[in-house]
Amino acid sequence: MLSTDDLRFFCALASQPSLSSTARLLDVTPSSVTQRLQTIEDKLRLKLADRLGRGIALTEQGQLLAERAQAILADVEALQRALHEQRDELAGRLRMLAPMGFGSAHIAPLVARFRAQHPALAFELELSDRPNLRLHEGWDMVVHIGAMRDSSLRQQVLARNRRYLCAAPSYLALHGNPRDLGELATHACLALRENDEDATRWKLLPPGASQYRTLRIEPTLACNDGRVIKQWALDGHGIMLRSEWDVAAELRSGALCRVLPDHALPEADIVALLPANAQQRPQRTRRFVDFLKQEFAHPTWLEEG
Repeated sequence: MLSTDDLRFFCALASQPSLSSTARLLDVTPSSVTQRLQTIEDKLRLKLADRLGRGIALTEQGQLLAERAQAILADVEALQRALHEQRDELAGRLRMLAPMGFGSAHIAPLVARFRAQHPALAFELELSDRPNLRLHEGWDMVVHIGAMRDSSLRQQVLARNRRYLCAAPSYLALHGNPRDLGELATHACLALRENDEDATRWKLLPPGASQYRTLRIEPTLACNDGRVIKQWALDGHGIMLRSEWDVAAELRSGALCRVLPDHALPEADIVALLPANAQQRPQRTRRFVDFLKQEFAHPTWLEEG
């Protein structure tokens, strides 16, 4: 008789083009994958996969097993979740996506804390600065910073977040502090390329103005890693546009100074993106979003230190 572990293994194998890629997915040796497949075939006395050169192809019986195994595992998880929820316990797996920098600094520690409070719950957290925001790819929730073009997703604000122009005192002492957008355009600007945003288009609202003005910068340095951009700014290489969560401590300490502080920039709130249909959100997702909102009610990056 097959175990649920056998079913999980075969579903993993069915999702991969070869035994070697299955081994990489499961972090085991290719020989152990071959042996495990052989054991399952021996149990069933059926041929489940044909070896084709470096790849594999499921037999008709293998395709049937993969389809039914996915349904069985989903039913088992739903049953476990229902049993735990009867005791007000969270169970199952929560898959979420978050930005690299913010996710590693602020989401990952909270995931670990929430998991410690709910030991029957499993998390899968992926961090990316070029995220796929489509929830139908399998994410239960996505943490996003800034404006969203896709209105089909429901947004819940986790924390307010402003953006600032800032530079190191050493840079401003050498090159001067710009007084308006015209002077800003003559300075060395640093561009962070992430989230498919136009990193060279800065929008600012001058004091007394009713509409934002757009400045098209020509970056002297650009990178897709916010940590690199921040370090370049700290080292005095130019002016950057960064979120409050990332530079609040440096602004307090004086390691960075705000540039054009009387000019407003569009806010970039930290939000949870969720399915528009509330019925598609399991209790574990709802509870974790509530947990994040509570934790971010007084963000750590705004604490005096």
